[in-house]
Amino acid sequence: MGASLSLRFPEYACQPIFFNQNRFRDDLASKPKIKVFKDAIAGINQHFETRFYEGNDIRHLIHERSAFIDLILHYSWYQFDWDDDICLIAVGGYGRGELHPQSDIDILILLDNKVGKKYDENLQAFVTHLWDIGLGVGSSVRTLKECIKIAKQDITVATNLIEARRIAGNDKLRDQLQIKTGPKYMWREDRFFKAKVDEQNERHAQHNNTTSNLEPNVKNAPGGLRDLQTINWVAKRFFGVQTLRQLEGQDFFTEYEFGILRSCEAFLWKVRYGLHLLAGRPEERLLFEYQRQLAKSFGFKDSDKGLAVEQFMHEYYRTVMALSELNDVLLQYLDEVIHKKRRPKIKKINERFELRDNYIQVTHDQVFDETPSALLEIFVLMGKDPSIAGVRASTIRLIRERRWLVDEHFREDAQNRALFIELFNIDFGLVTQLNRMKHYGILGRYLPAFGKITGQMQHDLFHRYTVDAHTLLLIQNIRRFTFPEEEKQFPIAAYIMKKMEKPHLLLIAGLFHDIGKGRGGDHSILGAVDAREFCEQHGFNTRETNLVVWLVEKHLLMSYVSQKQDISDPDVIHNFAIEVGDRLHLDFLYALTVADMCATNPDVWNTWRASLLRQLYMDTKRALRRGLEETIDKAELIEETQALATARLRDKGISEARAKAIWATMGDEYFIRESHLDIAWHAEAIASREEDEDIILIRETTSMSFEGATQIFVRVKASPHVFIAVASALAHQQLMIQDARIYDAESGHTLDTFYVLTENYEPIGNNPETYARIIAAIKKELSLVGNYQNVIKRRTPRDLKQFAIPTSTSISNDIVHGYTVLEVISPDRPALLATIGQVFMELGIQLQNAKISTLGERVEDVFFISDMDGNPLSDPQLCRNLQKIICERLDKKVEEEKNQ
Repeated sequence: MGASLSLRFPEYACQPIFFNQNRFRDDLASKPKIKVFKDAIAGINQHFETRFYEGNDIRHLIHERSAFIDLILHYSWYQFDWDDDICLIAVGGYGRGELHPQSDIDILILLDNKVGKKYDENLQAFVTHLWDIGLGVGSSVRTLKECIKIAKQDITVATNLIEARRIAGNDKLRDQLQIKTGPKYMWREDRFFKAKVDEQNERHAQHNNTTSNLEPNVKNAPGGLRDLQTINWVAKRFFGVQTLRQLEGQDFFTEYEFGILRSCEAFLWKVRYGLHLLAGRPEERLLFEYQRQLAKSFGFKDSDKGLAVEQFMHEYYRTVMALSELNDVLLQYLDEVIHKKRRPKIKKINERFELRDNYIQVTHDQVFDETPSALLEIFVLMGKDPSIAGVRASTIRLIRERRWLVDEHFREDAQNRALFIELFNIDFGLVTQLNRMKHYGILGRYLPAFGKITGQMQHDLFHRYTVDAHTLLLIQNIRRFTFPEEEKQFPIAAYIMKKMEKPHLLLIAGLFHDIGKGRGGDHSILGAVDAREFCEQHGFNTRETNLVVWLVEKHLLMSYVSQKQDISDPDVIHNFAIEVGDRLHLDFLYALTVADMCATNPDVWNTWRASLLRQLYMDTKRALRRGLEETIDKAELIEETQALATARLRDKGISEARAKAIWATMGDEYFIRESHLDIAWHAEAIASREEDEDIILIRETTSMSFEGATQIFVRVKASPHVFIAVASALAHQQLMIQDARIYDAESGHTLDTFYVLTENYEPIGNNPETYARIIAAIKKELSLVGNYQNVIKRRTPRDLKQFAIPTSTSISNDIVHGYTVLEVISPDRPALLATIGQVFMELGIQLQNAKISTLGERVEDVFFISDMDGNPLSDPQLCRNLQKIICERLDKKVEEEKNQ
């Protein structure tokens, strides 16, 4: 390796002020080299980490880390002998001089075309050395000719070479490479631009084309760092510059836009740097656990403005939204200048606007000053003509510069109010226009309350998007209901929208339904106040105003009733029908509820919840049609249900007398809640077995009311602990109980019905082998009733562990029905019902019925319970103990899971 350090290791020309290069050189001459390199890297990593948490300028950290790696590669390179026909080059992000703690260190070893294999041994030893010292590099070894050939074929390679930077060796080779891979020889500006835009569109599609994902990808999602890099690449390729700053004064961007680019870049760099430190790997996803830690390290604190993590994510979403907007503007500008040789096609729209190559633009720069209402008119024009491709970059800039004109006086102008309402009556592209208005800063200024929810995130799994993104997605869903291709998935909503006379009222209610979030208090009430003010200001009549206000205030009602109350109970339908009042309100509320649920979280809307809403809607519509007072009472309902079941059983060879004998010991509740099809199914099984024989039946439900779930029926000798046994068995089988019904017969049997889904929120499917396994598991668990203590333990998914909200309970007595109502709200996790059931068993409490509801990461379950004599719980101390023990048990499980 040579004895003379000065000859073998030429001093690195750039002396980092944070690193003692002389001492490093001395150590290399006197100590084991691998250890010297590794110690230097470890020390500098700690140095940069300390500076990061001390709040040092992120730009310094990024560039100084790159400079340090340059130094390490320099001294590593000169351990070996090289001639003047080879060059060590940094490419990609490292070539730009940007390195995060876990960034790829991409290097190209460029060889003269005539080198041959003389460096094979040295090159292998060099790369091995880099890995030995802990430097994970991505390396490629190519001749100049090979690089040129590959770059012609691969846009990614051509892009990386734009920012090629010499570390050591012959820089003339790099110069030749950049010339030969430049736009004069390959990837002309127009082809390069199209390839990078197509690449960006494909990347955005992989992230749902939204900046508002729950766990966003800081690098690759819309508005992420890759969007900024795309601007850099295209601009550098076209203008032939090394940095964007060299373009100042050339009309590519304004001073304001350059400031946005710089501030967005700095914030996202800081987030990514912190992510890499926390994860210890090149993690680009802003996962829940990292969101909380970064919020804390960035100085955010819980306050009346929201949780620290919500404030942090609010800033993140605003940043990526600003960068996404600027990306659109600058790429559109580049598109224009790259294709400037084409003669533009100009088509006049009116005195204020015209089309230039199908992009709308102002006819002159004073349009918005002279006619401020044009700030709304432009979106109405685009909404009326879906062929308009978008807004020209120069006009977007003008909108941004003049949006301050949207003030109180602007909002009070009758013409502006009419234009805003006109938007909601256009046939196509409403959400596209609202999104444009949001991105250009118009929507938040016209509706200041909407501006406050822009970028506002609720840190849970139930709400998948920011409030503003969720709101616009809800409006998009309402418009989807009018598309013929959506009728199959949303038949009732599609039918409602077809006959809805004033759909804009529903759209306005959707716009305001969550606008009150983040202020403290009930957002439905706060939003209703805002909605009333808006409607009155925009010329709605009293009836229209009251409808919109009622929808905003009650937008959670139908979802709550369908999932938290027993919708097979006529009293529940009766009360809900009274709350709704008429078919008009029912139709509007149903459409709003479906659109809201579909926009909240893709996992929330499934066939199970769809069937619940459908049943509630149909039963309420029937009650309203009969005028409420004509609703069939319980006696008539039982008589009708038994008659239908009898007719079905008669086809199975079971006489009416036999059926009535089976039903003689059943309580009324059984015939009210169960369908005649299920009652006949149960009776047929009972009739074919001995009196004391246990019965367990499974099938995919055929009832429209419960479509999308698997139904399990259990009839065994009555025991207070049957529920915990079945719940435990189902938990062992990784099934989630969506609904449970418990009936006690005078014959001494308990009849329980469970509706279950798999962990993927799907029915089990018609699989006899699976059915047999489940039945065997239930029988085994039933044989242990009262003799077991340990509830099944299964690992909780990672994402659920991040939402450890404390368990809360409430308890009350229902005098009319004669039972105690216990509500439990807790983080969801396996065997939760079995844990609760075990508490009932220990305290001598009997479960009469249950209403199960799983919402994202939490459950909201209602249990109808009694003492062992079937009476409501009358001992206040017992009620307090029950709630205390349930909270302790469930929260203890949460804490244990977090610590695992």
